[in-house]
Amino acid sequence: MHRLVTRAAPYLYAVLRIIGALLYVCHGAQKLFGLFGGVRGGTVPLLSLLGLAAVMELGAGLLIAGGVLTRPAAFLASGEMAFAYWLSHAPRDFWPIRNGGEVAVLYCFLFLYIAGQGAGPWSVAQVGNTLHRAVPLRTVRPSPSGVRPWRVHHIISLVEYAFSLRLI
Repeated sequence: MHRLVTRAAPYLYAVLRIIGALLYVCHGAQKLFGLFGGVRGGTVPLLSLLGLAAVMELGAGLLIAGGVLTRPAAFLASGEMAFAYWLSHAPRDFWPIRNGGEVAVLYCFLFLYIAGQGAGPWSVAQVGNTLHRAVPLRTVRPSPSGVRPWRVHHIISLVEYAFSLRLI
């Protein structure tokens, strides 16, 4: 059993990351677009604190779910949830169970954990790493003398550099 759980752990983490982020996106969509009943039956003004929160929830949630810029997006989302807790819930009562802030606290620590772990499997970042390993970098054959033409040499060097930075 331990071996099975150990082998499945990265994929269970990916499910946690994707489902948690998509639920977070729902909160942003609720505020921005009025989906899922909206906020008091409507939307929030875009140029307000709740509007900024909605944009952050929608944007960061989509990035985290897709596994793109996962660490910074999760760190931003974690900070937003901590801010939301202290701004909206803590003034009512300190304990989350009594002030309705347990979801904000849970999101805060979930995204802090994701910021520490990174994208993991089933992410765009992982697909990029797989392509990087699968595609040979040197597809241009060197000239018979062993010296590459100037432009080809620099293009290949730039592509190798981009791969090393994981831009491609």
